[in-house]
Amino acid sequence: MSALETGGPGRRGGIGGRLYRGDVSVNFVGRQKLWYMISGAILLVSVVAVIVFGLNFSVDFKGGSEFEFPAGPASQITLVRSTIAGTGAGQGAIVQRLQPVTGGPAKWLVQTRLLSTSQLNTVETVIGHTFHLSQRAISTTFVGASWGQQISQQAGLALVAFLIVIVIYLSIAFEWKMAASALIALAHDIVITIGVYALFRFTVSPATVIGLLTILGYSLYDTVVVFDKVRENTAGLLSSGRSTYSQAANQALNQTLVRSINTSLIALLPVAGILFIGAGLLGAGELKDLALVLFVGMLSGTYSSICIATPVLADLKEREPQYKALAKRVGLKASGGRAARRAESRGTTSRDTEREAAGPDDLAAMADGEDLAADERDGPPEPVPAGRTAARDTPARDTPAQPRPTPRPQQRRPNTAKRRPSSKKKRR
Repeated sequence: MSALETGGPGRRGGIGGRLYRGDVSVNFVGRQKLWYMISGAILLVSVVAVIVFGLNFSVDFKGGSEFEFPAGPASQITLVRSTIAGTGAGQGAIVQRLQPVTGGPAKWLVQTRLLSTSQLNTVETVIGHTFHLSQRAISTTFVGASWGQQISQQAGLALVAFLIVIVIYLSIAFEWKMAASALIALAHDIVITIGVYALFRFTVSPATVIGLLTILGYSLYDTVVVFDKVRENTAGLLSSGRSTYSQAANQALNQTLVRSINTSLIALLPVAGILFIGAGLLGAGELKDLALVLFVGMLSGTYSSICIATPVLADLKEREPQYKALAKRVGLKASGGRAARRAESRGTTSRDTEREAAGPDDLAAMADGEDLAADERDGPPEPVPAGRTAARDTPARDTPAQPRPTPRPQQRRPNTAKRRPSSKKKRR
């Protein structure tokens, strides 16, 4: 189990932890048009290659003849091919050098089209004469086309049943839009793999069909892991409004990115060992066919699970009305935050911005408004006691002070008024 799954945020270090926490993020979903263009170009080349060149089926599918004989120390693959081609009956023959893993002498395996009895005798005679072999050392086998046709039919039925079960499972476990996205990614992988075989003229054998069904399961597994994290990140997204669906899906993709890459590398290492070491050095025929389709399919499956499945899912979900409204709310919130950050970076306020854009009349109106706002902020004036006048503004320093008027003397009134009797009675 990887560190991304077992550790908490505080225990996740390195690039994996930074991707999981969102400190570093690769915008896969935001660049979906780029991935669509790349995949569209590859798919176009694949389809054209299949139409123009077709698939190079082995004798197991189209029928033919096989010749197996010991490989001498001086025999080379070019000599074998020229020898078979010189007979006139082995045009387009497939030549493989078989080296037993347990040891023993190497052998040549030559597959040709279906030959008549006279053509078989001619090829056997030329092989024996060129490589100094007896007729007993040369093994001849007829392969009928019916066996390959049966394998093709069974593989087609298995593929259809596999896709139906996958659609039902993903629709129940997740939702139908995730199932549709996964099917698009699977079709993407199948077409690219078949196109690579058609373009480079690789031989399609029964082992190739088995490997093709294997990579479908591998590609789907990687896609389901990403979709499970997408479902976790988008739970309660409409109520919280913290991000759009595409942003939450992209975060889930980044959180599982290291796991996807590690899984792909671990799976590709043994396949590459079989393909380049087992087939290249040991000459294993069936293992080469199986490893080749697994290698191509795993590379395509890793790419599709990251760059195709999740972006397609985000496009489908963003078409829903509730997620459209969510995207608008998140966009408005983000635009307000960006405007505040821009104003803060410039060191100006909104009032300063209005002053810069206002004309002379507007400036006067703004000044009056500011005075009125200041008066309202200072509150009502203090009450003036009787006999006093309100304090006036302090005169300017350059204005000479006026002499203070002398108050008029007031005549004292005679104490003719009677004292009012007290309302309280004296106690006796």
